[in-house]
Amino acid sequence: MDKQFMGSNSLAPKAGARKARKRVARGHGGSGTKTAGRGSNGQGSRSGGLKAPGFEGGQTPWYRRLPKFRGFKNPFRVVYTEISVGSLERFEDGATVDPVALLRLGLVRNLNNPIKVLGNGTLSKKLTVQLHAFTASAKEMIANAGGTVEEI
Repeated sequence: MDKQFMGSNSLAPKAGARKARKRVARGHGGSGTKTAGRGSNGQGSRSGGLKAPGFEGGQTPWYRRLPKFRGFKNPFRVVYTEISVGSLERFEDGATVDPVALLRLGLVRNLNNPIKVLGNGTLSKKLTVQLHAFTASAKEMIANAGGTVEEI
């Protein structure tokens, strides 16, 4: 019994799947004669005539006219959502201030960025503030009001 195995030498594309490229401008016997699909005259009809993308006919191209982007952009920069100590006056005395509580009151729009408390305004209520960062003056104002500061 003779078994046939398929080897790499027997692999071939289906008939009609591969088509030979059209050889243009090879004399009048072939189909792509005379201008060979390049139109009539002008720069595009010449050999080496088609210029690079962005070429503006010798005019300084837009990518060289624009100013350069100078400096360095730190990919690890942390952008804080800033709130003032005075805005914490909205909370009731003895409340715990955390990111979710700030979101509920509308003091922050989203919780994607860490929240930093700045020392603007005044605070008279005793609060437990659990946020990401504080300025020294904000910590002092919260402590003077009888509250506690916890960095999360």
